Amino acid sequence: MDKLVLTVPEIAKVLDLSTATIYVMVRNNEIPYKKLRGKIVFHRETIEKWLATPTA
Repeated sequence: MDKLVLTVPEIAKVLDLSTATIYVMVRNNEIPYKKLRGKIVFHRETIEKWLATPTA
């Protein structure tokens, strides 16, 4: 079963981006994320919806 919550290294691998790029995207609010116990995490379903949303 796929994980419901992904860490920065995991989402970087899924999106084929570096962890540094993910942190920049988080800092610029370019990717949906949450903080869980002080760690940045990504809800898989939210990321899938975000990826499916067409950009302007």
